[in-house]
Amino acid sequence: MASEELWLHGAVADELQDLVLESADVEDFLRELSRFAADTLSRPGRPVVCGVTVTRRKKPAATAASDPEAFAMDEIQNAAGDGPCLAAMRDLKTVYVRDLARDRQWTTFSEAAARRGYLSILGVPVELEDQTRAALNLYAEDASAFSPDDILQAESFARQASKALRLALRIGGLHDARDDLIAAMASRTVIDMAIGAIMAQSRCSPEKAFALLKDASNTRNTKLRDVARSVIESIGGTADMPTRFDV
Repeated sequence: MASEELWLHGAVADELQDLVLESADVEDFLRELSRFAADTLSRPGRPVVCGVTVTRRKKPAATAASDPEAFAMDEIQNAAGDGPCLAAMRDLKTVYVRDLARDRQWTTFSEAAARRGYLSILGVPVELEDQTRAALNLYAEDASAFSPDDILQAESFARQASKALRLALRIGGLHDARDDLIAAMASRTVIDMAIGAIMAQSRCSPEKAFALLKDASNTRNTKLRDVARSVIESIGGTADMPTRFDV
């Protein structure tokens, strides 16, 4: 194992694992990760603030930061659609801007960051899976604030963080799938109740009752679930019935 990576193992790796176990959701994990990164990668005389940005397919970008200033600067990049950290995330290469006051590549972002008192930025990609991308965004007040050793340490931290972040995202995906299943079963329950009500009132088959629901949904340009809910409520029942799915 390379000497620049030795410092990350042990207590730091354990802390990253604890963050996964103790976080309520992905957003909570990202927030705690950004704070831990800022604490770990700061050094005497050169504090840093940290933002973390994650992009996932079919989901809005998730942004968290160690303090409001880092969050605001990450949001400026996201709004502009480009910047050092977004470039690092896109190209999977570390991007270091030594002096934002002199930067001409990302002028909108660089000028805004410099006005806030930050002159150096280090964007470090966090390698993940599939089409998911992430980056650590480290900001320092002085120009040329990151030494070659600082950059190596930040890259080593990102490699360790990638394992924890992949796990947090997988757990978050399982939670999302569970919530989607619960919602789907609740919707199915309401529709089945409405079909039963229509069958009782119209003395028709289940197929005919379902066809009537679909026709009403198409005519009103309303979701089938909402039409079914209105049928149940119109006969004095309640559509808020529990599903047979215990979580």
